This record gives sequence, structure tokens and C-alpha cells, in this order.
Amino acid sequence: MSTTSLVVGALLLGAATFAIRATGPLLHSRLQVPARLMALMSLAATVLLVALLATSALFDGQELSDPARPAGVAVGGVLAWRRAPFVVVVLAAAGTAALIRALGG
Repeated sequence: MSTTSLVVGALLLGAATFAIRATGPLLHSRLQVPARLMALMSLAATVLLVALLATSALFDGQELSDPARPAGVAVGGVLAWRRAPFVVVVLAAAGTAALIRALGG
């Protein structure tokens, strides 16, 4: 693949991304989305994030991950649910995973 085709592809992707992102503010005043649909879209986004979290916490490629990763994610999830500061959530999750790995888990 030539450098020119890479640059043209990157510019096209950038322009398409800008166009997609610009449609939201431009159509916001013209398009009315029902409240029920907004609630369903919010729920769908939550479900997708939880599915991503579960698959990345439990699997490492095609195989199950080591026990430290889901334990760290669980600790971080509980702390986030309890509304702990973000830095505390990240450090506690990483610390839990590191401790379990250090103990041979």
C-alpha cells in the first residue's frame, strides 16, 4: 500500500468522522426523539458497556483470564458503585490484581 493511499484514506476517514459528529448538533433542533426511545438507547449503551466489561474481564483472547483480572474488576466495580473517587477505584483494582498475582493467583 502506498503512502498516498494511506494519506487519502486517513483524510477521508477524518472527514467522515467530522461529518458524523457534526450531524448531532445540526439535527438536534430539527429532530424530536421520544422519551421512551431515549431511555431505551441509554439502557442499550449500558448493556453494551457491561458486556464489554464482562468479556474483557473474563477472557484473554480465546481463553479464560487469570483470576486476578476479574477480582480486580470486581473490586473496582464495587468501589465505583459506592461512588468512590476515580483514582481510588483504579488504584484499588490494580492493587487487587497485583496482590493476587504476587501471591501466585
